Amino acid sequence: MNLAKYIAYFFGGVFLANAIPHIVSGMMGRPFQSPFAKPSGEGLSSSTVNVIWGFFNVIAAYFLIFHVGTFDMHSTSDVFAMGAGAFLIALFSARHFGKFNGGNSLTP
Repeated sequence: MNLAKYIAYFFGGVFLANAIPHIVSGMMGRPFQSPFAKPSGEGLSSSTVNVIWGFFNVIAAYFLIFHVGTFDMHSTSDVFAMGAGAFLIALFSARHFGKFNGGNSLTP
């Protein structure tokens, strides 16, 4: 077991899942929170900034998943490591960005 490759796959999953809201918001022409906004991670960035940031995340995910070790889609441990990173950043993002977008409340 090579712990370094599983750590890389975990963070590859983090970057891959993080790319989704940024690319989708940007492609829809909507501003969204990004690390470049003020305050960082809370303020809104333009749709263009979000597309660029989203694709940076895709590139980082690609290198972490496919250039560290030999990622195998048929390997439960490889897929689990990547999926765990994606799942945990998705949960974190839901709670964090829900504060700003009304997603943490069941009432409108």
